[in-house]
Amino acid sequence: MKENVIQTKSFEFALTIISLYKLLQDEREYVISKQLLRAGTSIGANVEEAIAGQSKKDFLSKISISLKEARETRYWLRLLKESELTNLKVDDYLLDAFELIRILSSIVKTTKLNLN
Repeated sequence: MKENVIQTKSFEFALTIISLYKLLQDEREYVISKQLLRAGTSIGANVEEAIAGQSKKDFLSKISISLKEARETRYWLRLLKESELTNLKVDDYLLDAFELIRILSSIVKTTKLNLN
């Protein structure tokens, strides 16, 4: 079976976000870490739903939600970095989030073109 790149990358990203969440909890950062966990793991969940979509419009809707969640995740990561609430380095997480946004944006754009 052919590997689905976005499916694999979003799952691996969710695992790294879970690890970051645990580290943030250890530092007693509870508010942003929960938002980050929710958004960061939702990306892959919506990709999974998109893959099982009932139509191309359903696929587009779910993959668009994944893109929104990726953007939200990037926001929380940037906020963590710029607020200096933690000493943890989040630059690698930001790069991964940006890569997911780039891939998901391309999928949304291509799907929209194919619908017309």
